[in-house]
Amino acid sequence: MNIKGKTILITGGASGIGLASARQFLAEGANVTITGRNEAKLNAAKNILPSLTTIKSDVENDEDVLSLFNKVASLGGIDILYNNAGVGSPALNLGIANDQILKNAIYEMNVNYFGVIRLNNLFMDMLKSRKEGAIINTTSILSLVPALEEPTYSTTKVALSFYTQLLRKNLEILNSNLKVFELLPPVVATEMTAKRNDKKISPEQLAKELISAIKKDQFTIRVG
Repeated sequence: MNIKGKTILITGGASGIGLASARQFLAEGANVTITGRNEAKLNAAKNILPSLTTIKSDVENDEDVLSLFNKVASLGGIDILYNNAGVGSPALNLGIANDQILKNAIYEMNVNYFGVIRLNNLFMDMLKSRKEGAIINTTSILSLVPALEEPTYSTTKVALSFYTQLLRKNLEILNSNLKVFELLPPVVATEMTAKRNDKKISPEQLAKELISAIKKDQFTIRVG
């Protein structure tokens, strides 16, 4: 897939993996819009990368997502939707009754799984109309090997991984040229993993390998 000249929307783009990807997509000659819930982080990203377009939006909120779609459409639309936004909750022992377990699961599923479907449903026709369009979904290596300390997060990534594979197949059945990429990061050095002592890779290395795989039309991207 050719990246130069493409217009890309990155959710969760104000820090970590999203911001590192935005920087490298810009370096490849793409036009990049990032979105996120934290306006201060969006402004800071804009200061670092002035050519970015930033839009405040929460993928968990239906009204926010619709407003985001309308703003993007008014700017001419996008070629690539990069569903990168994700959240995690503090570890809880699932074997001990705790109302917080359900609250965490609902929150993480709303952002990590349903948030992707919200965005995809709105942007699907736009992306399918492009000569060369794509959807990138960030799942996780935890969709293959779940982490005891991240039970609901791991579960959301399993759901998103299966959804991604089935979306790709359904588009093939429709003879659509819309490409669907799945990025499966290992532990990445971001705010979400700051308290973990695991071996980590940098967001910059992850973004570099993501872009390399996209150029080769490698639809399942396992890094590390």
